[in-house]
Amino acid sequence: MLAGLVLAIVAGSLVSLQNVFNSKVNERAGSWTTTTLVLGMGFLASLVCGLLFEGEKLWEWRNMQAWYWFSGLIGVGVVTCLVQGIRLLGPTLAVSIALTSQLSFALLWDSLGWMGLTQVPFTWKQLSGVLVVIVGMLVFKWGGQKKSQEWSKAT
Repeated sequence: MLAGLVLAIVAGSLVSLQNVFNSKVNERAGSWTTTTLVLGMGFLASLVCGLLFEGEKLWEWRNMQAWYWFSGLIGVGVVTCLVQGIRLLGPTLAVSIALTSQLSFALLWDSLGWMGLTQVPFTWKQLSGVLVVIVGMLVFKWGGQKKSQEWSKAT
């Protein structure tokens, strides 16, 4: 359990860091160049790590369904949409919305047992947790506007 918590925290910090890097590349290059660079470097890094840590087992794909091969295309959508969202909304709001959406859809897919997931019974506690995150994001985004408007008037 502790290892899972630590890995999830590290993953969250890495996603946040990657978003900063992606937005900086996008400022200089453009959306499709950023996506190509990010996913291309990710492919090379994954290939090298896979060869180092798994060796020949890297090429063993037992009972893989054909539609699993398309998951890389989802990565194109993730990077492209998030880079544009950050450009239009700013990093904190865009990432907050993306994480809230991720949490909401994870709850949906878990509850329905879609895509081969073990179905987890839906509870109102789970929905309440997602709603608390959404309300927190709204408070974060719009709760400080009055203070910042007052501050700009005073200066």
